[in-house]
Amino acid sequence: MTQALEQRIYTPDEYLEFEVTSEERHEYVNGEIRLMTGGTPNHNEIASNLLLALKLLLKGKPYRIFITDQRLWIGDRNLYTYPDVMVVEKPLQLQTGRTDTIVNPCFIAEVLSKSTQDYDRGEKFAAYRTIESFREYLIVDLYSIHVEHYVKTAVNQWLLSEYDDPNVTLSLSTFEAQIQIADLYENIDFDRL
Repeated sequence: MTQALEQRIYTPDEYLEFEVTSEERHEYVNGEIRLMTGGTPNHNEIASNLLLALKLLLKGKPYRIFITDQRLWIGDRNLYTYPDVMVVEKPLQLQTGRTDTIVNPCFIAEVLSKSTQDYDRGEKFAAYRTIESFREYLIVDLYSIHVEHYVKTAVNQWLLSEYDDPNVTLSLSTFEAQIQIADLYENIDFDRL
């Protein structure tokens, strides 16, 4: 989850000026700057496992893959955020006047924690759905084997599939690629949460 920085409204330019020099990452939500909490080893491992799988599956294909530190601008929601994993179809589209902020992801994944699960499933997913290029969303639970997979099937229509079996293979429709659920959870120690 994120924590509010100070009780006042910031402009996007004020946020960007602050964020570029900050040692910590912050989200910008409709004028509010929120400190993003740090991840746990299991959180980072799951995101890294997904990144590695996507890198191998998409090698030589027209996509770029980003993890954690790549800023995304969602203009319709006045939101700057940092998805855990984000895939962008080439060519990259950057926010006007910026060289560090993407606007055209086709796939986003978030690793849920207790403090972010409501936000990632609710307000944040609603914001992601306003992105024209966005077609697929993966939510990976941090505390047990559970993956929620959303695929855009038509305008304003999303299909949800859920997976709790590590032996199941997940089919990503955006890339026509498959990932074993067990691969997402490789090296995860649920006893050390």
